[in-house]
Parts: sequence; structure tokens; C-alpha cells
Amino acid sequence: MRVLAVTTWLPTASHPATGSFVVKDARALADLGHEVAIVHLVPPTQLASANAAGLAQESRTIEGLPVTRIVMSTTSPRQILAAGHRLSQLSKGADVVHSMAFSSLLAMAWWRPTAPWVHTEHWSGLTAPHLLPKQWQVALPRLKGLLARPDVATAVCDYLAAPIREVRGEAPTTVVPCIVPRPGHLAARREVGPDLRLVSVGGLIERKDPLMAVRTLAELRGRGHHARLRLVGGGPLGPQVTALADELGIRDNVALVGTLDRAGVLRELADADLFLGPTLGDNFFVSCAEAVLSGRPVVVGSTGGQREYLDDRAGLCVEDQTPRAYADAVEHVLSQSQFLSAEQVSDTIGDRFSATEVAQGYQRAYDLAAARAEDTSA
Repeated sequence: MRVLAVTTWLPTASHPATGSFVVKDARALADLGHEVAIVHLVPPTQLASANAAGLAQESRTIEGLPVTRIVMSTTSPRQILAAGHRLSQLSKGADVVHSMAFSSLLAMAWWRPTAPWVHTEHWSGLTAPHLLPKQWQVALPRLKGLLARPDVATAVCDYLAAPIREVRGEAPTTVVPCIVPRPGHLAARREVGPDLRLVSVGGLIERKDPLMAVRTLAELRGRGHHARLRLVGGGPLGPQVTALADELGIRDNVALVGTLDRAGVLRELADADLFLGPTLGDNFFVSCAEAVLSGRPVVVGSTGGQREYLDDRAGLCVEDQTPRAYADAVEHVLSQSQFLSAEQVSDTIGDRFSATEVAQGYQRAYDLAAARAEDTSA
């Protein structure tokens, strides 16, 4: 089956981490036997920043899959129209058109492919619109109707599927999770002593609330725990994190690691006793699932799809966004899970998020879309 994947999120030379999950999905579909080609509706700012940095021209392939890049700013009607026109031509040879990410729908707002159309959604803006920039908050109520147009929609969790189903009504919306492979080797959990090692993985942005992670560390240290925290990721709140740690007198116990590749993240998880993610709103929360699959218990915020896969033996979702509540949860989870091995923690998720399982979920969505398209044409 010829699959045309259309996305505004894909790694580029200047933004190598953006849309890595899209690449995983496309690669998994190819491994299932489909002929997958990707169309990247690339923001011009990404290309400009790459040129300014003297980076190489964007590759025409990614993970062995062909990539066609079409420049499109989501705020330029002219570029959206031009991208949509070219995309409509490219879609004519496809057996399935698979759009990925809400902003990709802008280029398909006034036409639809002749092939069955599946749309996959990851965007946190649908579940936490109050955290969006003002212009998106204003536009979103009108734009959400675009979600009703594909034959089948998939969401990475039921939490995200709920607002999509509100728009789509009886039209099918299914759940296909993110790909989070189980590590090949699990580092044994150590017996937690006085030097408690915490790790947090995610952007240093408001939605991830890294400042709460720092305040939780201070609360734990105030209770007598010789705890330290490593923050993996980058973002605009980095200076505020450092300033708060200085203010609380714990700067020497907070490390800003920066952005790491998957191997680096797995090393950080292997060295940690517990994953701390005080998110204000996630959909799937990949780094939380990755921590559990790495055999590490977790304490995370309660808003998001992590509730759907988190076993209470391996973690806890915190309702109250306060340092005291998070510190209480850390102590509870460490006590609750102290006799579980890394393998037993990882087994609470198992292979549910493997590439094979996710690809088969998309195959079911393709089959459903094809059946609906056939019924419509009959």
C-alpha cells in the first residue's frame, strides 16, 4: 500500500528533535510492508535558521524514507494555498493519505484526497488550549472543524481523543499510542539510600513546570532527603530554574543537562531512582512511559493521558500542584515500589507501545478508512 504521510512536524538540520515520533510511526509503517513517502510542510523559519547557522541542505530522505519538503508557514494564507495545491497533486498516487498533526490540516482545508484519509493527532493545544499563544486561542474554535474532515482520526490516548470526538461525532476516532520501545537492557534498581537521585525529562517550558520540580527538590531536602535533580531538556525557563535553585539554596543539587538523544536519556534514567514530571498538561507523555519502561518509578502531574497506562505499583499522578504534594508522592512511590525489580516496573507497560503494536493500530485505521470510503462511493 502506498502511504503518503503529511506532516508539519519533522526533524530538520536546525530542529533535529522536532517530530521524531512522526519518523518512528512512518518507519514502523514501512516495516509493516507499506511504501511510505513523507511530505514535510516545513516552516520557513526552520530553513532560515539552518541557513544562518551554515547547516547542510535538508536531506531528501529520513530513516530511509523519501521526503518532499514544501515551505509553509501556518500564518501565511498564500503559502498554505500553494502548499495545498502541490499536496493535492502529490496525493493522486497514494492508496492512503495520512496527515499527522493539527497544523497539517490547514493545507487540506478546501480539498480532500481521492484516497482514504487518516489523520493522527498529538497536539496538546486541543487538551490545554489555555496554554496556547493568544492568536491560536482565538483561532482554534473555528479551526477545530477541520478535524471532522478525515475518514478516520487517531489520537495517542483517550484523553486527547475526547475533544476530537466532540468535533467528529459518530465519525470514527480511534486510539493509537506513541511508539516507546522497551530498552534492550534494563539497569538494575539500586537500594535507595540518603542520596536520592531524581531525573526529569522534558522542555524547560511552562507546561512542563520545571520550577515545580525544583521546589519539590527543596521540599524533599527540607525533610532530610539528600536529594539531587537532573533536568534533561532545554527551553526558555532555564534561567528561571537556575535563579530559583539559587534562591532556595539548592543550586549545587540541580543540574541542567540540556537536550540529549535517546541513548543519553536512557543513561540518565538508568542512573536515577525516580522520574519526576510535574506536568501541567500532556497528552501521551512519552518521557514518562520511557521512564517506566526503563524500570524506574515515576511521579507526574495528573493532567494527561499518562493515567491510562500508569500502574499504581510503578507511579503516581499528583492532583495538587504543590511541592508538598509532589514530595509526599515521591516518598509514597519509593516506599510502594521498593521491592520491585527494574523488570517488574517495566512489565507494568510491557510491549503495548512497541513499533509493531502501533503499526498494527494504524493498519486497523487504514482498513476502517478504506471501508468508509467504499461505503461513501457505493
